[in-house]
Amino acid sequence: MNIPAELKYTKDHEWISIEGDVITIGITDFAQSELGDIVYVEVETVDETLDIEEVFGTVEAVKTVSDLFLPVSGEIIEFNEALEDAPESVNSDPYGAGWMIKVKCSDVSQLEALLSADDYKSLIGG
Repeated sequence: MNIPAELKYTKDHEWISIEGDVITIGITDFAQSELGDIVYVEVETVDETLDIEEVFGTVEAVKTVSDLFLPVSGEIIEFNEALEDAPESVNSDPYGAGWMIKVKCSDVSQLEALLSADDYKSLIGG
């Protein structure tokens, strides 16, 4: 199971990369393996400002559809449009080509509540 130490994580199995007040979000290696083959990623919240824990999109696998929860409050500034043609990137490269959105964080103090790689490993029993 790949859990990069430099990233932050949520209990909802999302990873977060922080660059100033802009964060990149995707789902973890664990999440994509639990979901199975991902066939569609839907994000219709670009240019919207959402609160922490609001649903920003969905990820659809062969057997299920799962909501994606925003780990911090902020404005969704970018969606990885490559996922429209290649949603399987979430399975093959969840921390790289499979990233989902970029968010301009409106309250950086919320980042402190995110899980470290070790905390996330404990959460999933790793």
